Amino acid sequence: MSTSDWGDWLTRAIESTDPDGVAVWYLGCNGFAIKGSEGTTIYIDPYLGLGDPPRTVRMIPVPFDPEDVDHADAVLATHEHTDHVHGPSQAPMLAASDATLYAPDDSLAVAREEEAWTDNWDVTDDQFAEVTEGDTLEIGEFTLHVEPAHDPDATHPVSYVLEHDAGTIFHGGDTKPTDEFDRLGEHYDIDLGILAFGTVGTVPDKETREPVRTRWYNDENQIIECASALQLERLLPSHWDMWRGLTADPKALHHHAKSFEHPRRLEIVEIGDRVEL
Repeated sequence: MSTSDWGDWLTRAIESTDPDGVAVWYLGCNGFAIKGSEGTTIYIDPYLGLGDPPRTVRMIPVPFDPEDVDHADAVLATHEHTDHVHGPSQAPMLAASDATLYAPDDSLAVAREEEAWTDNWDVTDDQFAEVTEGDTLEIGEFTLHVEPAHDPDATHPVSYVLEHDAGTIFHGGDTKPTDEFDRLGEHYDIDLGILAFGTVGTVPDKETREPVRTRWYNDENQIIECASALQLERLLPSHWDMWRGLTADPKALHHHAKSFEHPRRLEIVEIGDRVEL
């Protein structure tokens, strides 16, 4: 972990914003803060770590210090990888805000067992809530649906659909295309879909440190395949900014999306940017 050189301006901006509908901030990597008109605030996959240099080298700033997040209702984790479940990033947020971590079983195992959040931070076990595909729950003004995801590198990934009077958000974690998305596209009217995007590069192996050809995220064709199946109104690519050797240019997706009915629009954002539903 590193202290953010952004100070607390982003967390204070989120806290002080009074959106007419829903405001969405990109936190870099696959992290987002989502706030509704009644004040309900949800963080998804916030990661403030520095990676594991020289294997994974963070290419963007750390946008805030986790203990500065004292207004949050929930933190959602899509799967068990470090840049999605990370005690030093997320446990202080839970401790400062009394928020609940909603996550699938393997993600909660990281928090409970591998990283022992309740021993190392001021977090209690009742701040953990297990979710699985097919679950629906209410978090303040949002209705959360837990849906499948296809991430071959994860042991139990899920995606999330957040419904609000102002619109519907889909967050796929690190998912790649799956036949399930045709069903989701028919079932939900998704206004904003968040999908991980990146190039194929070489990353040192975790054990041997030898370079290995690595595809962790959707390429240009895969992300548009997902967006088309999900019938997205707006596609917001994420994760393309994060790891050295796997970064990509999301502006290139205009060419790939041009002949498809969906997504109707690309929402290109950088870390710290805010969009509205």
